[in-house]
Amino acid sequence: MSLNGQSKIPQILKNREAEVLADWLGEQMAAGIRKDLLKEMELREECREFLELFTDAIQQGNFTNIQSPEWRGLKDMLASVSRSRTQKGFTPTETANFVFSFKQPLFKRLRQELGQNGETLLEEILSATNLIDKLALWTTEIYQKTREEVILRQQEELMELSTPVVKLWEGILALPIIGTLDSARTQIMMESLLQMIVQTGSQVAIIDITGVPTVDTLTAQHLLKTVTAARLMGADCIISGIRPQIAQTIVYLGVDLADITTKASLADAFVLALKRSGFAISRSKSAI
Repeated sequence: MSLNGQSKIPQILKNREAEVLADWLGEQMAAGIRKDLLKEMELREECREFLELFTDAIQQGNFTNIQSPEWRGLKDMLASVSRSRTQKGFTPTETANFVFSFKQPLFKRLRQELGQNGETLLEEILSATNLIDKLALWTTEIYQKTREEVILRQQEELMELSTPVVKLWEGILALPIIGTLDSARTQIMMESLLQMIVQTGSQVAIIDITGVPTVDTLTAQHLLKTVTAARLMGADCIISGIRPQIAQTIVYLGVDLADITTKASLADAFVLALKRSGFAISRSKSAI
């Protein structure tokens, strides 16, 4: 900022807007902007909007606090750019470079306009550097937050896919579990099972743990909660896939499964479920 307390940057940007915009685009093209992910016309529009919002905000004279109201419009715009580039597959560096690359075109015009006054030029460059760095960090923070949201959403989708509820027969559902059970996955599993019980009006649900590598106290508690919830919805539960090692572990842990029907295999559980549902199984004479 100049000695009289009034920055020269807003006026310089207004007078040299076309030159700054052209140089800024050139900087990004030289840095190897991903043309397969972002069209030049779209990039130009983003730069133009940034330049307009930056100029408007900087006229307020606040170079230090980008949390103030005058910077809200530019921050919203940068957040939108960051989210868009995250979804398109840009790296954090490529995303932050959108802001960082603005430095050289701006500094070039400052040197041209203020080169005769070294002290004022230095103050303006230092103020602009501090400001642009903060805006670039803000862009990176939004990028990271967006990536975390994408990863979380993908994890939720994978958990939903890994806990499918299958209708085996009229009134009989099966919930095959593969992998470790935790609280988050149990919640999704329980919601899926209860929803299917309501939709199909099923009276029996088979929870198959053949694909669960180990059973500890916490896993057993999750299973018991699921069974209890299904019973409250009017469906009886059978737990299948009880291998010898798991049976020994359950006994060792002191988990009480006395009032829950268990079977060694899904096939055994299915046969029992058919009987409980009133279906009789017989082999045709042609198969004998």
